[in-house]
Amino acid sequence: MNVIIANKQKDAFADLNVDVSERLDGEFDADEIIKSFSNFFYNKMFLDITAIKDYKDFKNIQKLSIGLDVTKLILLLDNDDVVNSAEFLSKLISVGIYNFTHDANNLMYLYNNPNSYRDVAHLQRFDSNVNNINNDNNNFNNSNFDSSNIPNVSNVNSKFILGVKNVTDNAGATTLIYILKKVLSDYYNVCAIEINKRDFLFLKDSDTFSIIDRDIDDTLNKCNKYDIILVDLNNASRDDFTNDILYLVEPSTIKLSKLSTINPTVFNGLTNKKIVLNKSLFSSSDVKDLEREACIKVFYSLPYLDDRNDNRNVIIPLLAKLHLVNEEVSDDNDGIKISDLFKL
Repeated sequence: MNVIIANKQKDAFADLNVDVSERLDGEFDADEIIKSFSNFFYNKMFLDITAIKDYKDFKNIQKLSIGLDVTKLILLLDNDDVVNSAEFLSKLISVGIYNFTHDANNLMYLYNNPNSYRDVAHLQRFDSNVNNINNDNNNFNNSNFDSSNIPNVSNVNSKFILGVKNVTDNAGATTLIYILKKVLSDYYNVCAIEINKRDFLFLKDSDTFSIIDRDIDDTLNKCNKYDIILVDLNNASRDDFTNDILYLVEPSTIKLSKLSTINPTVFNGLTNKKIVLNKSLFSSSDVKDLEREACIKVFYSLPYLDDRNDNRNVIIPLLAKLHLVNEEVSDDNDGIKISDLFKL
């Protein structure tokens, strides 16, 4: 069953050949829509953009992208100049909304043939603070996709090897590597390696490898077809083969207290290292307090991530900060921007 939320363009949904379990007509706050449907089971939501109160303020679209499953959303745009701007459309892609059109005739096409990021990637560019795109087509589908226009990525000379290592117990290195691999695979040929572990075996992914210490160099030499290699370093005896390392800290009271008891000087060895808060519920002020108390600088802060969902809107800015994609991310935290929601 499906949901329709319509306002000024309600006639556009009259001929949809779908079963509808719920329909709302009128103008609604983003929070109202989220409250009504965040726990409501449906297949797809057809949403008239004019049904979103103050829809030209992109913060309201951002709210929906956080509160709803955007993979189920089909958005009908209107002909307003703001909505048709390159900046607005590129932001839609940045928050994970890939199924949008100005033409009501394309709604059923998107219902039966939903876009993935690859289908709209050619419409997004990461070379400025406002993501300019070519707005020259109403229906974004595979036939329009030009693989030569995948979003700009940084040049990676030969192989780039990124290590990930837990500082606090079970800080989530394996899951983060899996999520990073999924997002990076849109841009590069990527593999993941774990050392002296066997967790990757459960992923059933041919581009993940479980090896032992003595096979590190041999494995890396055989990975010439990969642009980026992600390595779980938690059980490794060395890390000298990496180009960069992310050090994961789960900043819960229990984890930090345990860490400070076992190794009170642990952060002394992480000066100028890339410390990433993972599974973090910290606000910006909390992070600043932690930096001051522990005498560290946090490189990036990540919330709890569900590896079954699309985490691109959180991961892309981290990759940009690592210079693996060419998206400029503002350091201004006044006002929430989905592309840098958890960036510090």
